[in-house]
Amino acid sequence: MKLVIPHIHKTLGDIGFFAKISEKGNIDEVKIRVLEGLRQIEGILIGRRVFETPLVISRICGICPTSHILNACQALEKALEIKPSQQTENLRKLITCAQIIQSHSAHIFFMSLADFFDIESEKELIRKFQKEVRDVLLLREFALSIIELVGGRTVHPITPVVGGFSKIPQKQDYKKALERCRKVRRHSLALIKLLKKLEYPQLKRKTLFSSSFSAKEYPHHKGEKIKIGPFACEAGDKVFTPGDFFSNQIEEDLKNPPAKRVKFKGKPYMVGAIARVKNNWKVFDSEAKSFLEEFTKENKLTKEELFENNFYNTFFQSLEILHFLKEIEKSLLELMRAKEEEPRKEFKVSRGSGLGALEAPRGTLFSYFEVDNQGRIADCSIITPTAQFLRNLEEDFKVLYPIIENLSRKKKVRRIKTLIRAYDPCIACAVH
Repeated sequence: MKLVIPHIHKTLGDIGFFAKISEKGNIDEVKIRVLEGLRQIEGILIGRRVFETPLVISRICGICPTSHILNACQALEKALEIKPSQQTENLRKLITCAQIIQSHSAHIFFMSLADFFDIESEKELIRKFQKEVRDVLLLREFALSIIELVGGRTVHPITPVVGGFSKIPQKQDYKKALERCRKVRRHSLALIKLLKKLEYPQLKRKTLFSSSFSAKEYPHHKGEKIKIGPFACEAGDKVFTPGDFFSNQIEEDLKNPPAKRVKFKGKPYMVGAIARVKNNWKVFDSEAKSFLEEFTKENKLTKEELFENNFYNTFFQSLEILHFLKEIEKSLLELMRAKEEEPRKEFKVSRGSGLGALEAPRGTLFSYFEVDNQGRIADCSIITPTAQFLRNLEEDFKVLYPIIENLSRKKKVRRIKTLIRAYDPCIACAVH
């Protein structure tokens, strides 16, 4: 028997689904079908000058261009041995937090939420959740205002450059943003409460979770270490430098273009909100953790079971919105207190190579560049979050199918779409 979904809407990009199932119910083949063409951004960058590269690379995606441009900047800074100022680090933290909030809020409400109520029409969804849609729009509007403040515009920011920023905000702008930040926090609480009481589909599968890791702060704008492991016990976790993880621990499958598919030592793994919280539990916001503990108790889950169901990724995204609002507040206060520095550092081009690792909304983004003596890109490799979790999504289906096997075809398709959208795939990034 073949189970085919030709096109799955409400994802970022065009994908379909294919599964071949034997008469005994065994999964012989499962594939997330990428329906977009290869864009070859990596090839386009070869020969480009250093200062052009971040702007070009941001065009990979219209939802998370901030992640791409910032990661390109820090990778090139490593290649050219440039140490950004603390002001630059704080501004990058600020805009990265806003990037994650705007992406999460759009995904939760406009792509994933309707699945839990069997709602097909966005108009029907808005009628049912009139207060909540206002909460989401205010959260996203605030996040976009931060991106515009720091990045120059809401989509494809133009101020981030190698060495810092071409222009920085005024001090009074930080104060206004801080006031807005404190006001919108209550809207994030409303969103968490909505997601906390949803009835999530059943799924139970032990998963490897990978993300940036820090013992000091919840990682986002810069990955200093990469942590990967199951939830079962911390003893099973492994910690790598980004360079070791990127170069030696993961393998890219390029046999089935246009999207890369990545494994860790031959095994699929998960990235994104659920992975970040699992790997950085000790530094996750205490208020957000209390909601997660309530959710665990109300659903009679052990902590291990909580991290065996990737349908929960949507709920974890809502918790991250609260966490990153507080991070925005911290960054704004630091920028208000600090003495203003030069927007960017001057540099000379030279031969070198550098790897950037950053937490994009959907997980860890890796950007690698080699620069020649003339300051042009000699080599480039980008691994996006979606490329890393596609294999894991297919493995989750193998566990999900026996649970939904006896449902009608319509209900099976609905449940499969719900799982795919819970992962929040960005196919535009995957086919870069």
